[in-house]
Amino acid sequence: MHSTYSDGRSVPEDYIAPAIAAGLSEIGFSEHLTLFRDPEDWNMNPVNISPYINNIQELRGRTKSIKIKIGLEVDFFEGREEETRAFLNLLPLDYIIGSVHYLGEKTVDLGLEFYEGKNINRLFESYFDSVCIAVASGIFDMIGHCDLIRIYGYKPSADMEHLYRKMAKTMKEHNVAFELNTNGRNRPLADFYPDRKFLHIFKEESVPVCVNSDAHMPSRVGQYFDEAYELLRYAGFTEMAVFDKRVRRMVSF
Repeated sequence: MHSTYSDGRSVPEDYIAPAIAAGLSEIGFSEHLTLFRDPEDWNMNPVNISPYINNIQELRGRTKSIKIKIGLEVDFFEGREEETRAFLNLLPLDYIIGSVHYLGEKTVDLGLEFYEGKNINRLFESYFDSVCIAVASGIFDMIGHCDLIRIYGYKPSADMEHLYRKMAKTMKEHNVAFELNTNGRNRPLADFYPDRKFLHIFKEESVPVCVNSDAHMPSRVGQYFDEAYELLRYAGFTEMAVFDKRVRRMVSF
């Protein structure tokens, strides 16, 4: 979930009641953090990390009806792994989501112009390669929207199965979970991340899954979770990952 500390539309306190109403037993805040770039309106200025963590800790302390976890969604930049790891290791987080938004100097999710005039097959290959490098970095507990490059509905002419297979194998090798992100339904793609037709690959490779709403407003907390769990059961999943102080455990659903 994202609050006004990054690109969410409401303060953290506003997400509690909708989460309880949705029947959730725990929630986690995961503000965008983009190191090595100037802060933009969609990510949190690093100077606000301490106020953010203090706010969520205080909220957790006075909320007894639901568990509240503290996380970050951190952009991955190849070549800056050691600096990223050193920065994050100082923080009292329950989990760290690694995300690839940038290919080069531009993000893949802020406009169609990024795709204009480009070879879509090569873009997808580059994106998946970047995700695999992020997975192998050892920095992250899970990877967010692992095929975000699908956001505007572009489809490669080439078969994609080998890219998903390589990514899933890399996640298994490095003990990193993936998320089933339901917020893709609210994007131009109008479907979940990752592509539902490849969910079975993650199961076959024994990659743990975490079901996340990636909510940027309270009304989207837990959105489409029934469908998400149904899809996962169909693919053969029976449990999901939860995190506490960077330690993962699996719970049945």
